[in-house]
Amino acid sequence: MGLELIIFIAAIFFGAFLYWRESHGNGLYRFFNKVFNSKELQMKPTDKKGFVYKQTFLVRLIFIGFMFLIGIVIVRFLIPIDIATISIFASMIVGTLAGTYLANFVFKSGEVIDEKSDSLEGMVHDTIEKGKDFIEDLKTKDTEEIEDVEEIKEKPEGEQKSARERLKDKGLL
Repeated sequence: MGLELIIFIAAIFFGAFLYWRESHGNGLYRFFNKVFNSKELQMKPTDKKGFVYKQTFLVRLIFIGFMFLIGIVIVRFLIPIDIATISIFASMIVGTLAGTYLANFVFKSGEVIDEKSDSLEGMVHDTIEKGKDFIEDLKTKDTEEIEDVEEIKEKPEGEQKSARERLKDKGLL
């Protein structure tokens, strides 16, 4: 169990590294794209898609599964020790997939922060100005309300009919 956990954590870091590496350049994917596809079906030069970068979940799973399957076959021939079990194989695949999605989240949030950092100063300044205006409005409203209350108290109250008399006037009683 300890070895599987260590391999899982290492696979998360490997997945993040793999995603980061493909986000900067996808030469190997372009090579395979040129080999397997005709000229009409090949990638455009501006396309950034890679084996795991900008791919759907199923395609990432297939590429990562085949990559680890080939790696395990090579290790089995080079080292005769039976270290590549199914549980380690599964933890490597799941960890690498989790690492790619974690790296995607980190890169996207970094881009959003970079985009919003310029307007952040303006937003904070606007918010402070609105707060100052709000406080000034509250101060003026308080003084106006006090004056209104004093005016209301100064007016003499005339004779008012009781509720019973008002109901009689309406014909309800």
